[in-house]
Amino acid sequence: MRILFLGDIVGIPGRKAIKDSLARIREQESIDLVFANGENASGGYGLKAKHAKDFFKAGVDGITGGNHIWKYKDLYSMLDSDKRILRPLNYADHLPGTGLRIFEKKGLPPVAVFNVIGRTFMPPIDCPFAAMESALDALPADIPVQLVDFHAEATGEKIAMGYFLEGKVSAVVGTHTHVQTNDAKVLPGGTAYLTDLGMCGAVNSCLGMKPEIILDRYLTGLPRQLEAAAGPGILQGAIFDIEDTTGNAVSITTFKQNDRP
Repeated sequence: MRILFLGDIVGIPGRKAIKDSLARIREQESIDLVFANGENASGGYGLKAKHAKDFFKAGVDGITGGNHIWKYKDLYSMLDSDKRILRPLNYADHLPGTGLRIFEKKGLPPVAVFNVIGRTFMPPIDCPFAAMESALDALPADIPVQLVDFHAEATGEKIAMGYFLEGKVSAVVGTHTHVQTNDAKVLPGGTAYLTDLGMCGAVNSCLGMKPEIILDRYLTGLPRQLEAAAGPGILQGAIFDIEDTTGNAVSITTFKQNDRP
């Protein structure tokens, strides 16, 4: 099984790059399933229901979330009704949606995708390690492939999660910091790992946002409302090959491509 997992989609450039390039990339790379973190897709913060639907039309099989997933209330009902979209599982159970979805495609074994959010330098939240442990304990044994999107700020917390889940899941990939890291590897237990997938957004930007606004905040110390940058987009993420029967990762490579062929 060959899977592409894309990093945080940011604003119009990220959405356009998905629309214009994903079908071609799927064919060129012989991709079976595509997942993406969509929590920054709508104006740089949050995910509108209409944009989630656009991603599905473009060929994204599943969408994960993060700390901005609650911004647009029109997504709430979709979090409950559409089994292709997730929010972090360590949010309270009574909130819309779930942090675990099972994806099934003809000719492939079922794939479990988990979405969990970190605590270090992040708003207060339930323990992501305990949440993952409980979710894995409840997962049926006949689902060999499991992917984890760990939406977290601190690299150390992400690396710790990788080793915590080593040998228990097929892949652990980090999102949220928007900078693709250079540590893609398969851990000895057969778990593919990458600290951060990067982002799908404007090439000339500061984490997908307008650089001049970021600079003004640093130079003056005054609050400014961030805005998604414009211009050509880039897609970033990782491709991993996974054994269908054991769920062990065979390889992981970082992926980066502009929205032009």
